[in-house]
Amino acid sequence: MGYLFDPDNWEWLVTANNARFIFEGFLVNLQLALIAMVFALAVGLALALARISRSPVLRFVAATWIDVWRNLPLIFIILYLALALPESWRDAYENNAPQLLPDVLQTGRVFAALLALVLYNSAVLAEIMRAGIQSLDRGQGEAAAALGLSYRQRMRFVILPQGLRRMVPATVSQLITLNKDTTLVSIIAIQEVMRHGRIVTGFNFFGGVQAPVLQVFIFIGLLFVATNLALSRLSRRLEIRERARTGTTVEPIGGLEDQVATAQAR
Repeated sequence: MGYLFDPDNWEWLVTANNARFIFEGFLVNLQLALIAMVFALAVGLALALARISRSPVLRFVAATWIDVWRNLPLIFIILYLALALPESWRDAYENNAPQLLPDVLQTGRVFAALLALVLYNSAVLAEIMRAGIQSLDRGQGEAAAALGLSYRQRMRFVILPQGLRRMVPATVSQLITLNKDTTLVSIIAIQEVMRHGRIVTGFNFFGGVQAPVLQVFIFIGLLFVATNLALSRLSRRLEIRERARTGTTVEPIGGLEDQVATAQAR
């Protein structure tokens, strides 16, 4: 334990640009996670809706797609896409990547990493969303149908709003996992926080002070803990606020009719 807390082993953190270099790598991870989260949620919702659609063909295709991608190791998907992605796709990404992104996120390797993160996590999220939707009582949909709502209206105004609230904890848990999984992209030479950490410990570019491996990766781990804890707290606050909002405006028995009337009024 003395080795762990020895001030000499933490001197690297306050020397020259070591801490800044680590933070720059961590920012790449956060940007990768944010982009992947947006697309994974959108694709996951589309897959979940296809998974419970009335079309047997669509259900089969969605179920097969989900089962394939969520049962493959993520690191395998990253490596496969990094090697097998067509050059034309890489070039298209590099030519059309937003200029506001840092240079490290404008390479073809990053496109392969993002595609892998989206394919894997959207498949997992699709099952979470499907479970949340199907956990609702059948009477909700039947009552909405009795009010004359179409299938699309029932899903939009009645089923999805309630199902999405139910799956907030599981969804946030998967997004936290996605954020941690961004460290795997270092295997295809993307300059993110893990690779920056290895550079600091291996080459000692900044400050001439030895950076012990254990302390460097403990510091990186604390960055992930702080970020993911903030995400968990935020989701908890949103969940409590939504429950309070719906609890004060919707009566337990007449809730369905109130929600439909509110949606149609909008």
